[in-house]
Formats: sequence, C-alpha cells, structure tokens
Amino acid sequence: MTKAIKLLTALPPPQRERLMALAREVSFPEDTRIFEAGGTADRFWVIRSGAVTLDQQVNELHRITVASLGAGDLLGWSWLFPPYQWDFGAQAFTPVRAYEFEAAAVLRLCDEDPRLGLTLVRNVAEILAHRLEMTRGQLLEQYALHRRGAL
Repeated sequence: MTKAIKLLTALPPPQRERLMALAREVSFPEDTRIFEAGGTADRFWVIRSGAVTLDQQVNELHRITVASLGAGDLLGWSWLFPPYQWDFGAQAFTPVRAYEFEAAAVLRLCDEDPRLGLTLVRNVAEILAHRLEMTRGQLLEQYALHRRGAL
C-alpha cells in the first residue's frame, strides 16, 4: 500500500515557497458544502485544521462518504484534468481552516517552472493512488461484510 503524503511537505522548500505565495487563507464553518460533484473545479485547498468529508450522491435523498480528510490533506484534484469538474462533493465535517489556491494561477506557475509543475503533478498522482488504494480496501471490506450477511 502506498504511504499517505501531504502535498505541501512533499514539495522541496523553494517550490513550496513559490506555491505558497499564491495561497489565500480561508475558513469553512461546520456543515458548509465546499463544492458539489459536477461543479466547476477552478481551485483546490490544503487543509490546515478541521475535517472534510468527500461524498458521492447515490440518489436524490442519499449521499455516501467516500473519504475523510484532515490537516495537511489535499482537497480537490479535478482542477488538473479536463473537463475540470468535481468528481465528488465535499463538506466541512468540523470548522475548517485551509489554504486556497486558484487553479489558473497554479497552472501558470507550473508553466513558468516546469520542474515545480512536474513535482506537483507527481505528488498529486501519489495522493490519488493512495486514496484509490484506501477506497478499494473499504469496498472489499464492505463486500465481505455483505457476503457474510448474505450467507
């Protein structure tokens, strides 16, 4: 299993400083919807404190939590890939403080500094691989519980 990494601490200090120059501090009260699946993905966040749940709408009345994120975690990766729409929804589970980054500014920085861009994309890919493994494990666990109940 891959090890969870934190985006900002994974970047070398000079690259982290350049990225952080684009950051803006934001906060979300508990129970705030941060974004909805299908919405325009034009920014991302690194959580400083608090907890965020990622969810998937199953039907009109029901959402399921697919991941929980906390301090140091990357919130949002859809800004990197067309069609630049959120794949999941996100909600502040507790009060949240975060660094917010506008995608367009970060992408310009990556064009100006391809080394930073490559490092950033590799780190986001590693974060996504870890989350995929965690989700796969949760699905297998749920399947096993379901099968035991069906026997």
